[in-house]
Amino acid sequence: MSGDQSPTMKIPMSSPDLTEYPPPRQPGLALHATLILTLAILSAFGAWRAFESAVGPMLTLFSLLAVAAFIPLPILAYRLSALMRANYSLDRDTLSLTWGLRIERIPVSDVEWVRPVSDLTSPLHLPWFCLPGAVLGIRRHPDLGLVEFMAANRKKILLVATARRVFAISPDDPAAFVQDFQHAIEMGSLAPAPGQSLYPTFVIAQAWESALARYLWLAGLFLNAGLLIWVSLLIPTLPRVPLGFQPYDGPLEPVAGARLILLPILSVFLFAIGWIAGLYFYRREEQRILAFILWASSALTALLFLLAVLFIVTTPI
Repeated sequence: MSGDQSPTMKIPMSSPDLTEYPPPRQPGLALHATLILTLAILSAFGAWRAFESAVGPMLTLFSLLAVAAFIPLPILAYRLSALMRANYSLDRDTLSLTWGLRIERIPVSDVEWVRPVSDLTSPLHLPWFCLPGAVLGIRRHPDLGLVEFMAANRKKILLVATARRVFAISPDDPAAFVQDFQHAIEMGSLAPAPGQSLYPTFVIAQAWESALARYLWLAGLFLNAGLLIWVSLLIPTLPRVPLGFQPYDGPLEPVAGARLILLPILSVFLFAIGWIAGLYFYRREEQRILAFILWASSALTALLFLLAVLFIVTTPI
């Protein structure tokens, strides 16, 4: 069954008094997975060809390809993960909007109205760089003010207005969402709860409060920065370095010294991936040990790359 036709997961408005309305996921999941795979292949191809190319325009071209293809990968990976766990849930007291690390809990009594975007007299422009499964961002509307998008499908957008901000969401069954919201309003709130807004930056700030996390982040950052600076200073003094192997007999093959820059670049890539993955696991108390393991591994990897460069530059050709 496709994502656009997946049924709304509904629980009767009695105990536990919760109804969930997941957004349509399948088109966005397929597109993001395809983009991630394509860019990962391009980045790996660019790095491999840069390693094989002689010093010159082709080395620069393939290095730029590897970097340019890698840069969007963390963003796309986060958006894929966010879409997989995205959800809108409603009970008599609270409307909860969840999209990745972004969580908004709104007391039902604070919602002023819910209506489809087609009811607006002035068009609502979408955020920049929208993809199926990731209609995310903030735009200003002349009548509504700030509108925050937490949607997957631009054709199913509903607007949820509060005194502070308007939210654009896309439940898979908008009509059922509107109907059940009106029903929740009519039933009244049993125990009004305070609103809550959590942003992805909240996880970074929370992790930064941990002395161990700060130490691991800074250790990895300084090791990578030091490695990059050191290699940049070494390259002009090293015409050739023993980097690589012959296809058959296996001895070290001296190559142009400029290729040594690939090691700090690879180290930075691995550090960025480990840092982002650690933030993902840090969100939950029971998984934080995995975050610390990833951050420690990233710092250790940078140290190993530094030792590898030391070994390479001290190995006689």
